[in-house]
Amino acid sequence: MKKRLAIVGNGMAASRLLDELVRRNATAQFEVSVFGEESRGAYNRILLGRVLSGEAPEAIALKPAEWYTARGVTFHAGVRVTQIDPVGRRLTTSTGDAHPYDVCVLATGSSPLVPPVAGLKSDDGSPRDGVHVFRTVEDCIAIRDRAKPGSCAVVVGGGLLGLEAAKALGDLGLHVTVLHLNEVLMSAQLDKHGGELLRRALEKTGLFVRTGTTADEVIGNGHVEAVRLRTGEVVPADLVVFACGIVPRVEVAKASGVPVNRAVLVNDLLATQVPGVYAVGECAEHNGQVYGLVQPIWEQCAVLADVLTGTNPRARYRGSKIYARLKVAGVEVASFGVPDAQLATDEVLQVFEERRGVYRKLVVRDGKLAGAMLVGCVEAAPALVQMFDRDEPLPQNRLDVLATGNAPTAATEREICNCNHVTEAALVGAIRDGCDTLPALCEATRAGTGCGSCRGQLVTLLATHAPVAAR
Repeated sequence: MKKRLAIVGNGMAASRLLDELVRRNATAQFEVSVFGEESRGAYNRILLGRVLSGEAPEAIALKPAEWYTARGVTFHAGVRVTQIDPVGRRLTTSTGDAHPYDVCVLATGSSPLVPPVAGLKSDDGSPRDGVHVFRTVEDCIAIRDRAKPGSCAVVVGGGLLGLEAAKALGDLGLHVTVLHLNEVLMSAQLDKHGGELLRRALEKTGLFVRTGTTADEVIGNGHVEAVRLRTGEVVPADLVVFACGIVPRVEVAKASGVPVNRAVLVNDLLATQVPGVYAVGECAEHNGQVYGLVQPIWEQCAVLADVLTGTNPRARYRGSKIYARLKVAGVEVASFGVPDAQLATDEVLQVFEERRGVYRKLVVRDGKLAGAMLVGCVEAAPALVQMFDRDEPLPQNRLDVLATGNAPTAATEREICNCNHVTEAALVGAIRDGCDTLPALCEATRAGTGCGSCRGQLVTLLATHAPVAAR
């Protein structure tokens, strides 16, 4: 008799877990049910800027509704789980319905952080017209409906999502001001030099950037009219978008007695202290670390799929090396490891190319790569990430690894997609086997299905290796 596996959440972590389970033929062991608050199938949240720019939501879809049906997965769309009963092994939804389970996985993700700003609500207590968060497809559609060419927008947040939202609104013809509390844009990934270079690149696209300040009050009579900054300055605004961080969603865990710190506490099996309950993704905390990037979450899902199906009983999650390779409002950025020297013996190598708008930085410890930062040109990133992952020694001349033609990694071993560890050789092989379109290549190899920053390289490989007719 099959066990009942319930997955609470239908974001990117849940989607990846489903892929890993299907690869291990888990539907032969489990009746799988997915509970998603949104009415649509899973989609790539990293690419929300494309929807805000005007593309259809289907452009970033990971799993249309028919995907679940075709694989025997029951998809409860638009259903919010409120509580888990770990003794009775059933979960309850906001409609009062109860669903039995044998194994439950929390993949509830995170929610947008909205700082305590005065004036977010009108005098009658209703949300002020024109104030939005940037987190879901529906958010993007609502923002897009409000955005009119020539109007003014204030985006609160200078991280990845905030800058993506700002660039999309700028492309729609709005006057856009970005507010970032830290002095450095993308301060989680960049130092002051990288942040300044990114700022100059963004300002060339027409955005206005204010760092070291944030919104103190939203001003308006029923609808947004302006934003008062901490400096006291008032900036006109017809639209305010909050994209200044996320917080793990732990309300279901708390209501169910599952131990929580910053997020849901899990061990190396991704198991919580409550028998039969596991957690992955942005809602999970492992050894004091909560991961918000794609690659660590992919690793968690692979381990959990092994554990649940018994494919590899020895599978354990030991934590991840964090690296990010992103395209931020048209500017390529890669960052991983430590951002700066931490020990007296650490070496730091910085290369500035002002005219090209390129900045590269290496942090070297005991002859090996401890961290790297690339802005404006990330061609060396795949080789550097592999050296970082494998703990390989750097050449005596550190500059050699930044000259991409002299990178020590052979082209056949060079990773194109760092999120899924897909090499150039594997991609070329898939193309020659008939994957002659971008969707086919992504589906066959998984390349380009994480952060999406490698898709340009996939297109180049297709143009080089696909048959002439396919091109």
